[in-house]
Amino acid sequence: MRVKKQKHHRRSVRFYTACFGFREPFKILCDGTFIHHLLVNKTKSANDALSNILGSPVKLYTTRCILAELKSLGDSYSETLQAARNLFMARCDHERRKSAVGCIEEVVGENNAEHFFIATQDTSIREKFREVPGVPVIFGLRNSLFLEPPSAFQRQFVKSTEEERLHMTEMEYKMIKKKEKNKLEAKVATDSPDAHEGLVDQVVVPETVNLRKVRRKTLGVTDKAKFKRKKAKAPNPLSCKKKKIRDQPSLSSNQEAWLQDDKDGGKGRRKRNRKRRRSGKSINPNTTDS
Repeated sequence: MRVKKQKHHRRSVRFYTACFGFREPFKILCDGTFIHHLLVNKTKSANDALSNILGSPVKLYTTRCILAELKSLGDSYSETLQAARNLFMARCDHERRKSAVGCIEEVVGENNAEHFFIATQDTSIREKFREVPGVPVIFGLRNSLFLEPPSAFQRQFVKSTEEERLHMTEMEYKMIKKKEKNKLEAKVATDSPDAHEGLVDQVVVPETVNLRKVRRKTLGVTDKAKFKRKKAKAPNPLSCKKKKIRDQPSLSSNQEAWLQDDKDGGKGRRKRNRKRRRSGKSINPNTTDS
């Protein structure tokens, strides 16, 4: 049941945000009856309860006339008065103090320009604001709070305004007619023979060409070649692999010597040292010749 109630509330909030321009954080104008209802039912946090209903952060407002009315009710509403003083103050420019109903009606006005949600327990105020476009109403029932769905009058108002936006206004119709008339007058002036007498080859043809170019530019069309030859392009240097430099094999000492002799013409060629090995028996150094 709670999930179904939240769906109805979110649907109503989307209606007011899309059709009347309500934005977060939502502003809620509370009267004395609503504040007193929250205190009697021991609602811990009004901000949290209202933000759960609307699905976004809220700001609670009241007026000076509502505070004065609560003050006039005596000590029984002293706690309600103290709680109301902690809320934000909505601007109400009255020379004299008005009743809470009259003050709220003047703050909201005909179109609710400040985009207030009205939180009240007064049934007469709820019924009256159902006939005003773009005024959502919140009320309490025991320990829970509810957002009234948009009334039939508000839905019909939105539907009629949407239909008016689709049609052309009288001002727009006059502007289009004036623009067409100016175009016809300019065309007649350019097509008249007296205007271009003796300058057919020099003036008329360039003007027509220029007019065509201007029209094509306004339409987003330009003269382009139909066929374009494809030319061979160089490969992308970033996609090519770099050439690897191979290390030359190191030369041995004998090869380096031979290369050096070749450079010198063979003059400084070294001779290879060879040791002669005897094929006979090895001689014992301890023996003496007899």
